[in-house]
Amino acid sequence: MSTTSTSGSRSGRKIVLWRHGQTSWNLERRFQGSTDIGLTGTGVAQARRAARLLASLRPDAIVSSDLSRAAATAAELASVTGLSVEHDEALRETYAGEWQGLTHDEILAKYGEQYAAWKRGEPVRRGGGELETEVADRAAPVVLRHAERLGANGTLVVVSHGGTIRTTIGRLLGLEAGSWESLGGLSNCCWSVLGEGARGWRLLEHNAGTLPEPVLGDDD
Repeated sequence: MSTTSTSGSRSGRKIVLWRHGQTSWNLERRFQGSTDIGLTGTGVAQARRAARLLASLRPDAIVSSDLSRAAATAAELASVTGLSVEHDEALRETYAGEWQGLTHDEILAKYGEQYAAWKRGEPVRRGGGELETEVADRAAPVVLRHAERLGANGTLVVVSHGGTIRTTIGRLLGLEAGSWESLGGLSNCCWSVLGEGARGWRLLEHNAGTLPEPVLGDDD
């Protein structure tokens, strides 16, 4: 479900965290992690559609994971904005060791207790891989470094992966790691928006696939 609560006229820097388009492993519910899986034809079409929308936000910079599914998604936005893309491996999806390549049902069958602990918000090295906090440790500083280069009202687009985006949002909002799962997942080629507020970064949109509408009312 998309939650939209931002104002197009609000000043301050913004970070758009955009998940890559569909892959064949997404369709198979197969855990990708840091495995380099490319976009499907549908994924390319999703990226092109979303790029046309995001271009209207007049982004100032694009940074992307170097995995091909994210890089190809970022390239669609670059093609309509004329911006270059900086690729950074720190924005890759969570490395999940033995989970990578397994379907959701296979993970439940082989690692049911580990999966349940992860969903409870406990620190778990899924498949012997990275902790979510370790993903945030590598990804969030990259996002902040690029955001700091923006002008006063600049917009940064970060093209990455569902898990990495969720942990980065959690870290930038100052949430406890055990509650990051409450942010929910991102659909393919949907995005979340953080805006700079008086008390730090705020979540303005989450899992959006359309452009924001102004906030009108007591919560503005």
